[in-house]
Amino acid sequence: MKATVLADNIGEGPLAGEWGLSIYIEYENKKILLDTGASALFTENAKAMDIPLENIDFGILSHAHYDHANGMEYFFKRNRHAKFYLQKSCAENCYAYEEGRFRYIGIPKNLLAAYQDRLIYADGDAALCDGVYVVAHKRKNREKIGEREQMYQKKNDDFLPDNFDHEQSLVFETPDGLVIFNSCSHGGADTIIREITATFPDKKVKALIGGFHLYNKTDAEILALAEGIRSTGISEIYTGHCTGDHAFDLLKEALGESVHKLHAGLVMEF
Repeated sequence: MKATVLADNIGEGPLAGEWGLSIYIEYENKKILLDTGASALFTENAKAMDIPLENIDFGILSHAHYDHANGMEYFFKRNRHAKFYLQKSCAENCYAYEEGRFRYIGIPKNLLAAYQDRLIYADGDAALCDGVYVVAHKRKNREKIGEREQMYQKKNDDFLPDNFDHEQSLVFETPDGLVIFNSCSHGGADTIIREITATFPDKKVKALIGGFHLYNKTDAEILALAEGIRSTGISEIYTGHCTGDHAFDLLKEALGESVHKLHAGLVMEF
């Protein structure tokens, strides 16, 4: 399989960056899009890399935040047939509490209704095609993560700590083991690796790719995560977006050559 980063915080060469993530994946005979970044930027970078979005077979939304969903309408207008897989709990209801007020950080309003014929809602784990799966969180007490991050879901006019039931991992079988994509890893990168290991107990996990949401964490928290990742025995880590440069440097120092930085235009092969 081959994965190409279309959008990330870091641009390179002629490719621009933004606070968002989008990855184009070629697997067997399928062309797959994971997330659409925070704008139309992923379409511009795809054009610069001669990647035809019109040929994508299906897409996946990792979770219901704007920096992964804001480009969906641009994709639907460019590609007239591909379906997008979301967790069934995805809704236009995600907020962050900042400076004494709730700020909307979710999927563009009215998009889910406008493109309902292009959406498929997965109920937890699901097989998308041979060797490709989405896996929902299984860790309990995830609302405590929402409290820590000051992220909320609005339900019946109440703001409840986000339990990230709208977040999912995208998993591929490869000859060397499972490759996991989780765009922000709100549930914890080490926890996500263990979730996938428990879901596929007869498979080895090869790599985890995505943001680790460490830009707002202390050094102690980052180093504790590094040890958690080390204990899983995973071979490769590719991280960027919401990880942050300082956190990346600490992970690199702790885990060495297994850690790689994402940037727009990066190509990964497994």
